[in-house]
Amino acid sequence: MKESYAIGVDYGTESGRAVLVSLENGKEIADHVVPYPHGVIDDSLPGTNVRLEPDWALQHPNDYVDVLEKAIPEIIQKSGINPDQIIGIGVDFTSCTMLPVDKDGIPLCYQTEFKDNPHSWVKLWKHHAAQNKATKLNEIAEKRGEEFLQRYGGKISSEWMIAKIWQIYDEANDIFVKTDRFVEAGDWVVSQLTNNLVKNSCAAGYKSIWHKQDGYPSKEFFKELDPGLENLAETKLRGEVFPLGTKAGELTEEMASITGLNAGTAVAVGVIDAHASVPAMGVVEPGKMVMAMGTSICHMLLGKEEVFVDGISGVVEDGIIKGFYGYEAGQPAGGDIFAWYVDQAVPEYVKDAADKAGVSIHQWLEKKASNLKPGESGLLALDWWNGNRTTLVDADLSGLLLGMTLQTKPEEIYRALLEAAAFGTRKVVDTFHHSGVEVNELYACGGLPNKNKLLMQIYADVTNRVIKIADSNHTPAIGAAMFGAVAAGEANGGFDHIMDAADKMARVKENVIKPIPENAAVYEKLYKEFDKLYDYFGKENKVMKNLQAIKSTQL
Repeated sequence: MKESYAIGVDYGTESGRAVLVSLENGKEIADHVVPYPHGVIDDSLPGTNVRLEPDWALQHPNDYVDVLEKAIPEIIQKSGINPDQIIGIGVDFTSCTMLPVDKDGIPLCYQTEFKDNPHSWVKLWKHHAAQNKATKLNEIAEKRGEEFLQRYGGKISSEWMIAKIWQIYDEANDIFVKTDRFVEAGDWVVSQLTNNLVKNSCAAGYKSIWHKQDGYPSKEFFKELDPGLENLAETKLRGEVFPLGTKAGELTEEMASITGLNAGTAVAVGVIDAHASVPAMGVVEPGKMVMAMGTSICHMLLGKEEVFVDGISGVVEDGIIKGFYGYEAGQPAGGDIFAWYVDQAVPEYVKDAADKAGVSIHQWLEKKASNLKPGESGLLALDWWNGNRTTLVDADLSGLLLGMTLQTKPEEIYRALLEAAAFGTRKVVDTFHHSGVEVNELYACGGLPNKNKLLMQIYADVTNRVIKIADSNHTPAIGAAMFGAVAAGEANGGFDHIMDAADKMARVKENVIKPIPENAAVYEKLYKEFDKLYDYFGKENKVMKNLQAIKSTQL
């Protein structure tokens, strides 16, 4: 019997990649990365003189198609695998990345009359120009006592779908009127493969305030936002929502000729990139938190019941694994903080020493910081360089470093920043645990776990939990491929349930990271001090917000 394979297409912020994966053991056979030709559009619209305001982040939808046209043929050619053996495709995507389309599913930015209007383009997940709408939405929802607010820790983000739609309605009403549907970019890519536009439960639940039992918020709520939004759910957000692993359709003849795959290949509904990592690490039961660790950090957890947890990013039934409630939390900066320090604040002698040693600055600092004991530097930091996502949900908070003296060294600061990220995760873990959602083990994937051993040991010590590391650099793509295999079904060489796919394809490294008891004891003391700073600057003292306000008057 011939071995079967699936393809996972992973869309990130700067590029997309396709990965060919064996269904027998989850082994990656071939992969290919395609940088987006237009990248992140945050200065001016392509081919125009239209400048963008601060906090805008757009993309070109054709860049996503470019990934399909280039990456998939490349991995087929690299691998030498017969397309007859490739039985499914899955797509994961950064979210909420959304765009307006017409009745034929064509992005409005493709149309001559709208191409010069920024609101016709894809709004990337990190588009923050809808913050005023998110703030007003939260105020109205709180005043009305909307229950949905509790499922998202008390606040809806400016990064999510409804705030972005409201911004379009208010600032470019002609775009709003012309839009047939507002869609997640991941769902749109699936529609390009299948000619069938369907919605996935992951993005709808976490980013569009959709609930399996209740649907979207009421007409009355949308009407209170603005009378023109009253019928939003039934019109421009219409369409059935399908759980992950559902077959969205089959590869069209046109896309088959472009990609080199067979027409009729099963295509799964989309999934958010970080969430695809959960089954890819074999996590298909409660008590195990998956941390997708890169420039930012996303925490995901399964539960058997819906529990409202303060400050989390959401709890969604069927949001990650069908049959479970999926919980999400996050830190909006992880690797970004360490990169900031290396790029902006490290003294010249450190750069020279790293060059002389033939290592990167990160590696030099990690080695030096590894020689320090917990608490030896006398430093403590808050990891709010890009605001706080969980549990305070406040983008206006900023970083803090406490305890510096004239003797403070660069490696001590570096270690304090690593510890701050770990303390931030400990806060998330404790919040879940104290709300009745158990966190017994940690799983880590993404770019950071394999790059920084010290960071992962600190995480184990600070949380006092064992950490398992993904045995892949492409975990989201493997998860997407797994959902593609489930969409194909066992009768076609795939799987009937994601549990079965995880049993065969999930991969973690044999060696685990265990907490060091003496380190954990010191970090327990340091965490209590972190907790005091967390509450003081996050809830009581408004100095960070006041500084932001003063700064804005000087720009």
